[in-house]
Amino acid sequence: MTALELAAARRVLLLLTATRWLPVGLTVAIVLLRPLEQGLTVTQVLTVSAVGGVVTIVLELPTSGFADAFGRRAVLVAAATANVLAAVLFVLADSWVDFVSAAVLVGIFRALDSGPLEAWYVDTVHAHRPGADVDQELSAAGTVIGVSIALGALVSGLLVWWAPLDEALDDSPLTLPLALAAALGALHLAAVVALLREPPRSATGTRATRLLAGVRAVPAVVGGGLAVVGRSRALRGLLLAEAALSVAMVGFESMVPLRLAELLGSTDEAGALMGVTAAVGWAVFAGGAALGGRLSRLLGVARAAVLTHVLVGLGVLLIGLATGPVGLLVGYLAAYGVFGGVGPLHSSLVHREADASNRATVMSLGSLISFAVFAVAAPTAGLMTDTVSSGAAVLGLGCLCLLGALAYRPARAAERERALSAADAR
Repeated sequence: MTALELAAARRVLLLLTATRWLPVGLTVAIVLLRPLEQGLTVTQVLTVSAVGGVVTIVLELPTSGFADAFGRRAVLVAAATANVLAAVLFVLADSWVDFVSAAVLVGIFRALDSGPLEAWYVDTVHAHRPGADVDQELSAAGTVIGVSIALGALVSGLLVWWAPLDEALDDSPLTLPLALAAALGALHLAAVVALLREPPRSATGTRATRLLAGVRAVPAVVGGGLAVVGRSRALRGLLLAEAALSVAMVGFESMVPLRLAELLGSTDEAGALMGVTAAVGWAVFAGGAALGGRLSRLLGVARAAVLTHVLVGLGVLLIGLATGPVGLLVGYLAAYGVFGGVGPLHSSLVHREADASNRATVMSLGSLISFAVFAVAAPTAGLMTDTVSSGAAVLGLGCLCLLGALAYRPARAAERERALSAADAR
């Protein structure tokens, strides 16, 4: 594989990242409003959201195991197809059953989409440069994610405000951004089919035979991925650090609107201000991803990951200590921005410990842990808010995040050994 081919693979990674996340930006602020508009109760809407999460959790490891066994491209094509079907059904839905069906498809999409693109790119790089770090490319992809979601959210807000179909077709202002998201989902599917190329895992047998072999291999692949975690202290530490970052997410995503409403004394004012702040937050996230790449050049991947992880924790502490809306939102933007930097660095450290046979499985295991920790931390923080205060709850979350930085120590030790081995080889 030539340097030109590697550059082409990087362009594919960034382009498919953009087409994947731009539709998310279009829908992120209105996805819960649509079912309410169609007559669902708040309880029904939250149930729909929970259904999608449960489906993702159940399918996370089996789908990643299949991606490792059969290949990344087929799984990404299936994911993009499920996304288009979900988006179209969501636009047309007018009943609770319709929205639940769309949520099931969204859960399938998220499970299928979790990891294969990044795994494909890392495998492509390692085929040419075995063991090479990909922190710079992943930081660039993180920047693309932030910019895409921020741009999509801005366009969505403008379309809802403009509402060109509201009078012309007697339709809801929410319909156009949702329909545009479905169209962009179809564009993403076409881009995956056209651009992503991958050699088959097995050169023998028909496609149907290879598909059946891939399905049969899933349990062994998943078991192998779990065995890798059992053998690697660095990887176990990274999973703990990821759990700590999930705790921090509760602090700067779930708790900020509640604290803002308390400080302003109005949920309506808090909601209006959070809408604008969330769009800015994704732009800051993009800048943080770019900053993470620069820090890794200066400090090394592991030390840069530790630094950004600590800064996320400090941002959450600032949210908890804030006595006014300005300080609260400064903490929110700081935490969100640095979170954009730590993600690519953390992933790069994970990729050092995995290989082509289990990469997607290991990544999905991290996602599973994050889901589970968030599911426990969020209600716990809510209980602490009810019994003590929201500020105390957020401070507790920030402290747990800071403790999680210690979990990078094995990865840091592995990086030092890696550097010594490279020096000896020269």
